[in-house]
Amino acid sequence: MPAYAYTGLNPGGKTIKGIETADSVPALKALLKRQGVYLTAVTEATRGASAGGATGASGGGREIDLGQLFDRIRPKDVAGVTRLMSTLLCAGVTLPESLLALTDQVESPRFKNVLSDVGTKVNEGSSLADALAGHPKVFSKLYINMVRAGEASGSLETVLIRIADFMDQQEELRGKVTTAMFYPLAMGLVGVGVVTLLMVKVVPGIAEMFAGQGAELPFTTRSLITISAVVSGYWWLLILLLVGAVYGFRKWHSTPTGRELTDRFILRMPVVGGLARKIAIARFARTLSTMLASGVQLLQALDIVRSLLGNVVLEKVLTTARDEIREGAGIAPSLKRSGQFPPLVTHMIAVGERSGQLEQMLTDLANAYDRETSAAITRATAVLEPIMIVAMGGSVGFIVFAIMTPILQMNQMGGQ
Repeated sequence: MPAYAYTGLNPGGKTIKGIETADSVPALKALLKRQGVYLTAVTEATRGASAGGATGASGGGREIDLGQLFDRIRPKDVAGVTRLMSTLLCAGVTLPESLLALTDQVESPRFKNVLSDVGTKVNEGSSLADALAGHPKVFSKLYINMVRAGEASGSLETVLIRIADFMDQQEELRGKVTTAMFYPLAMGLVGVGVVTLLMVKVVPGIAEMFAGQGAELPFTTRSLITISAVVSGYWWLLILLLVGAVYGFRKWHSTPTGRELTDRFILRMPVVGGLARKIAIARFARTLSTMLASGVQLLQALDIVRSLLGNVVLEKVLTTARDEIREGAGIAPSLKRSGQFPPLVTHMIAVGERSGQLEQMLTDLANAYDRETSAAITRATAVLEPIMIVAMGGSVGFIVFAIMTPILQMNQMGGQ
């Protein structure tokens, strides 16, 4: 059933806009009439083309809704819809009816269009996985393959619950990392702002005062005045250099060599490296467990998990493991030989392979590393906060020291 973006007049004569699903434009017009809305313009939201027979003064032109520019479909929204779909299917509601109900339920116009298109394709005989594959920016490769496995095994409701739980856990982990990094970043920005303000506004005035005195200045004061002159006179050049450095690094990082060297360096960093490794292992274990439990084949699951790690070094380890598994080997020996996965991980995976409970072992491993990740985030925040305070205090202290030293010297000379 297509979705239509419409413009109309309510009983009070006020212009209103919205999106509704209907079999056709006349059906939409009748639906709105029952709601007391007089239709003035309509476009089919799924194709963005206007329905010429129902356009008014707009002359059939495409209407641009600026609100849609900021309408982003969040993973949290997808997880919520996935959970609701599972509930409806468990209650005996058919898949097309469930998609129609979900289309009416969501508030995001963009997401409403996506669900409407998925519902239309399912009504035309397409499988749910194939319909979802038409929207790769909304539904990930992992999501689509798990749905495909659920449809093949006849356990779509259970798979959808697993997908929703997985997405919620990933969002919770992402939220922890974002929250932990907010305070150090905010403090860093405040520190840079304070130091820049002192360099641009305060230090030049002090420099003029010292120049009028004609006294010989200490090295720290001369250094401060020089830095202030550079920042004040060439701030535009500093900004250009910063932008150029960031752009150059991004271009280099986009190359295979640059990305591998960067990822390898991150894994070797004292605090950040341990945190990045724990996050990657937790994601690997959780994703692989969820996919295996949903009926996805091991080799296919490893291909998808590999693309979700976010680290080229670990991705290469899984590529090697997949090739060795294809030749009859197990997962644990390959991961152990790489040296990139801790012994606990390879040992638990080996036990799971021998006992036939690999999914459960991976789930236990993911839970353990989720706890480790939370503890690592707490430790990293505890380390970063004093570092930021010391750096900010040291910068301001240097400026104060450089200003006060010649003033105290002048006072001592005047007292003598």
